[in-house]
Amino acid sequence: MDDVRHKLPSTPTPRFLDQVRFHIRTSGLAYRTEQTYIHWVKRFIYFHGKQHPKDMGIAEVEAFLNHIAVDRNCSVSTQRIALNALIYLYKRFMGIDVGQLEFSPAQAHRRLPVVYSREEVAAIFSHLHGVHRLQVELMYGTGLRSAELLSLRVKDIDFGSNNVYVRAGKGNKDRTTMLPQKLIPALKRQIERVEQMHLQDLEDGYGKVYLPDALYRKYPSAEKETAWQFLFPSNKICRDPRSGVLRRHHLHPSALRKKIKQAVIAAGINKPAKSHSFRHSFATHLLESGYDLRTIQELLGHSDVATTEIYTHVVNRGGKGVLSPVDNLMI
Repeated sequence: MDDVRHKLPSTPTPRFLDQVRFHIRTSGLAYRTEQTYIHWVKRFIYFHGKQHPKDMGIAEVEAFLNHIAVDRNCSVSTQRIALNALIYLYKRFMGIDVGQLEFSPAQAHRRLPVVYSREEVAAIFSHLHGVHRLQVELMYGTGLRSAELLSLRVKDIDFGSNNVYVRAGKGNKDRTTMLPQKLIPALKRQIERVEQMHLQDLEDGYGKVYLPDALYRKYPSAEKETAWQFLFPSNKICRDPRSGVLRRHHLHPSALRKKIKQAVIAAGINKPAKSHSFRHSFATHLLESGYDLRTIQELLGHSDVATTEIYTHVVNRGGKGVLSPVDNLMI
């Protein structure tokens, strides 16, 4: 008699990108990092005619990095992200050390940030309402990035110490920034709204919020606590793309971008409508008010004060405080 094992269907081997994706998840990296790395690995494979990474090596990695820098004119940060993705692919996933890579570095272009004046900020606020106005006011009032804003939990607003806690910001760093006093009443109302929504979710059999870095194993009851709920929760229950669990995540960044664009246009402001511009405006207006660069650097979470110095070029002092000769003409 034939061995019964020969009659059992074989389990299909997961596709290569699915294996990489699973490895990223088990390594504890963020979902956004997973999406970014998979994106660049896929572009790398397609650039080389869909060759399997095991059949490629250093030369192909260098060729791809040269391509995006020279032919695609990508930014320094974009090339660095692509490099990190490919290093992860070969070194951490495949166990292959690519050694010292040689490629053309992307050109660093010094771009001045888009800053709204105080009058423009006020005009934009006037065309925002409800939770979206509070979100934009909080970005301008604290210097938060949009991703940091949306990742805030109820517990990160500390009314006692007047601090906003930023957890795992850019570079996976924690920091604090000031809590704007004018926003305290609105923030308390928002937290009450979150509490009511959370209680209803618990009654409906949901209420388990996503916890980062496997905190759900360390604090098994935290996922159902109000303190861990997102400060700006989504309006609907969605399926977690990783675990498949139905839960309420935070509001999607696209909704915030859309509202900001509409408000900037309605205010008649002829500048790009970007959420990051409120962070730039926060830093610039603090500098104009006389605060030192070191303080602003800490509030923004910059690792190097040289990054913060860019705001000295856009403060409102008309050409670095120099009076134009045309203003001295007696006409």
